[in-house]
Amino acid sequence: MSEHAAVSGARRAPGPLLLGVRHHGPGSARAVRAALDEANPRVVLLEGPPEADALIELAADEDMRPPVALLAHVVDEPGRSAFWPLAEFSPEWVAIRWALEHKVPARFIDLPAAHTLAWGREEGESEEEGGEAKQEEESERVGEPGPDGLPAEPDRADRSVRIDPLGVLAETAGYDDPERWWEDVIEHRGARGGDAFAPFEVLGEAMEALRDVYGTGGHDRDLVREAYMRLQVRAAHREFADDVAVVCGAWHVPALRQRTTVAADRALLRGLPKVKADMTWVPWTHRRLSRMSGYGAGIDSPGWYGHLFAAADRPVERWMTKVARLLRDEDRLVSSAHVIEAVRLADTLAAMRGRPLPGLTETTDAVRAVMCEGSDVPLALVHDRLVVGDVLGEVPAAAPAVPLQRDLARLQRRLRLKPEAQDRELELDLRKETDGGRTRLLHRLRLLGVEWGEPVASRGSTGTFRETWRLCWEPELAVRVAEAGVWGTTVIAAATAKAETEAVGARSLAEVTGLAERCLLAELPDALPVVMRILADRAALDADVGHLAQALPALVRSLRYGDVRGTDTQALAEVAAGLAERVFVGLPPACAALDADAADEMRGHVDAVHGAVGLLAEGRGGAEGRGDDTRADDSRADDSRVDDPRAGIRGRWHSVLGTLSARDTVPGIVRGRAVRLLLDDGELGQEEAARLMGLVLSPGTAPGDAAAWIEGFVGGGSGGGMLLVHDERLLGLVDSWLTGVPGDAFTDVLPLLRRTFSAYEPGVRRTLGELVRRGPGPRGSVAATVSGTPGFAPDLDAARADAVLPVLRLLLGLDDADNADAESDDNDADDNDLVGVGR
Repeated sequence: MSEHAAVSGARRAPGPLLLGVRHHGPGSARAVRAALDEANPRVVLLEGPPEADALIELAADEDMRPPVALLAHVVDEPGRSAFWPLAEFSPEWVAIRWALEHKVPARFIDLPAAHTLAWGREEGESEEEGGEAKQEEESERVGEPGPDGLPAEPDRADRSVRIDPLGVLAETAGYDDPERWWEDVIEHRGARGGDAFAPFEVLGEAMEALRDVYGTGGHDRDLVREAYMRLQVRAAHREFADDVAVVCGAWHVPALRQRTTVAADRALLRGLPKVKADMTWVPWTHRRLSRMSGYGAGIDSPGWYGHLFAAADRPVERWMTKVARLLRDEDRLVSSAHVIEAVRLADTLAAMRGRPLPGLTETTDAVRAVMCEGSDVPLALVHDRLVVGDVLGEVPAAAPAVPLQRDLARLQRRLRLKPEAQDRELELDLRKETDGGRTRLLHRLRLLGVEWGEPVASRGSTGTFRETWRLCWEPELAVRVAEAGVWGTTVIAAATAKAETEAVGARSLAEVTGLAERCLLAELPDALPVVMRILADRAALDADVGHLAQALPALVRSLRYGDVRGTDTQALAEVAAGLAERVFVGLPPACAALDADAADEMRGHVDAVHGAVGLLAEGRGGAEGRGDDTRADDSRADDSRVDDPRAGIRGRWHSVLGTLSARDTVPGIVRGRAVRLLLDDGELGQEEAARLMGLVLSPGTAPGDAAAWIEGFVGGGSGGGMLLVHDERLLGLVDSWLTGVPGDAFTDVLPLLRRTFSAYEPGVRRTLGELVRRGPGPRGSVAATVSGTPGFAPDLDAARADAVLPVLRLLLGLDDADNADAESDDNDADDNDLVGVGR
């Protein structure tokens, strides 16, 4: 026994001091600190992998801020890993800090990670299961209940399922919630004081009684771990006598007290599988501590526990103040009187329920009743922001890391992209150097499987020079970074190597084109030639028009990135033009003799190719990159340049659409869509479109084919509803045809028509219904009789249209009409800010 313990007269049994704890319990953490202060041991032993002994010194670094976790991974297989999370209120973290402050050695004594990770590999565990191995080690798994309601005994349950010892103790004490029992017995004990060693003695005796009934609790791996821990405790006892303190899960205390021979313990360890493992510190978050599965630690309320540990006095009053501050920041009316009444109510509830102090249940009930006026909506915000919290730990730069991780950290500092646990949106302007570097980094990480950022739709502008990302750093991304380290030592080298490998192993043409798009977004000039060569080879060998049509849009979208990012996309343009030509040649024969499902799929291919051709033709003049207003006119003028592979591509596509619209062997849905696309591009007049519709809707055409033609012409979310609203001739044709369909055929075409018109917006459907209800007019038009109704006049009402312009300009944030012309000269075409609306 140490001199300090002898002087203080503390009562403890001879031998090593066994401090059985609940992992991540603030009450256990405070009790551990008090016991260590009382016993003043010369060495502190901790439950954890001994490979981390060299990392303990980093816990004293000023840049180390919990929550953090020890990460162990297989050197040759970084994806196989395990975490040991530690929060500020974790007893192990408190013991480490105490040892460092008192200059006492601290050592980990659990089974080495080299064996733990090898064990998971032999049993075929997935990566997530490997992470859960640590959770099973924490002795907090719930077993299957037996007939008596308690966890089943080993001979009555699957031995792979662990019992929850705290749950058993709580139920024995008459509690229905283990969290409440632990709070009352341990977490709130600090207010009552007492012997520093008493709680550990009592908890150890309780665990011994449980182990007498349940054995190992259903997990034989504990026997091996505990044998290794006993060997380490013996070694420390030989070196430091009784001045040894052991901080471990309370479940293991009876096993460490057990008297066994060294030979018996070593026999249990003989022949264990082993791999080469590496360890480091990684940041952790409160949200990950709150998750039971995966890498979480199963703490329902880490924010609350952190508050209990940090609040030396008046924890309830301080907590209510935090809640009030949060609700005020969210513009809710909360005064100091609310705080006072909430504290009083929480104290009253605790007294009524026989609890020593208000716990999370009482404070939550009080907040709901007083500050949230009975509503669970603001209460959910309190739970998310305070009870759980968004705390993200930090580790010092001196912590071991793979070279890729160090390069990523360097880029994050240079680009001012700090990892954060809370979701946040990041608006990027690709014309700026820093934002350009950010988008390259995020796209490269996505290619490596590190999903730190996710692209989302931009709200401020539709220009191609803008990007919006939603960022959220999750702790397991550290594993993804370590796993990606096999591809290279820098982010760009690793992304390049992985892109080249994926291109070689791609199974379809669409995968290669998608990869080419990602390479352009990530700006990987060394990988792009390899991807383009494979893309050209695959395109030349693939004769399936559907595959070619699927690949073309992504390829054409990629051409636009060269204008914004300054990337040379000439090779990409040549491949895209060649791919488009092959689609043009193969599409008409591929559309013949298709069933309904294949025809609908082909209609989608036609739409995709049409959009791709439009972008391909526009991209020739560089309108997207120059910032001028040139679009279709410039691209058509440029079609005369024979040196450009895209010359005349729009005209050739219109010829293909004309062929599709005229062939009877082509399904009606494809013919109708071809006519509609020609009409939208101005290649077909209104009179000709009405004539073609009249032919299709004539009595000589089968009703099913006519309905399919109508779906292709006005369906598919292509704005067909508005076309019918404003073109009374087309609406009249559809109405006349529909009223003339025979009864037996009407039953067959009704599902198809309902699918077509149900896709319209409610306002469009309502307008169409109003027009049809009024019936045909004097000219045989459905809409002719409503010429006197506001909004349905035959011609544009200029006065009413002009009245809308001031409100529209106000909504768009435009200047007055006198300055609109001057502004339009400086306007970037990609901003799409509609300067000069109404001119």
